[in-house]
Amino acid sequence: MTENMELRNLLQKLFSSQLLAVLGTQSQSGPYGNLVAFAVTEDLKTLLFATTRSTRKYDNLKETPRVAMVIDNRSNDEEDFHEAVAVTATGSVKELDGAEKDRLQSIFLSKHPYLIDFVNAPTCALLEVEVETYYIVQQFQKVMEFHITS
Repeated sequence: MTENMELRNLLQKLFSSQLLAVLGTQSQSGPYGNLVAFAVTEDLKTLLFATTRSTRKYDNLKETPRVAMVIDNRSNDEEDFHEAVAVTATGSVKELDGAEKDRLQSIFLSKHPYLIDFVNAPTCALLEVEVETYYIVQQFQKVMEFHITS
């Protein structure tokens, strides 16, 4: 198995086992972090999350669409220093609409069916992160990069 295939498998396994990610946004007043429910497309090119349009994170995304999203499997135990995996995805965000929104919303809701009322509210935006790079940290300091190609 090639290293790229191993990294893809690692990412898919991590993403399927975790429900939440930390979204890092930026505005003129500084950085901001939030927990968000997320999902990923099978090709790993797109991370999905939802938020209401009245939030600070939404305002930040409109101002600066570049983001970082962190997903990890830590358990807050000593073993994490040897066993935990943390991934930082970097890319740009855009709000979805039309047929693309319908298609990707079904992926999001298949992972988070309990959020259907939230996602379908007229005040809610479904957003996609078009991932450019995944930075993968294992065993506390083993760092690898996985670049998404079009």
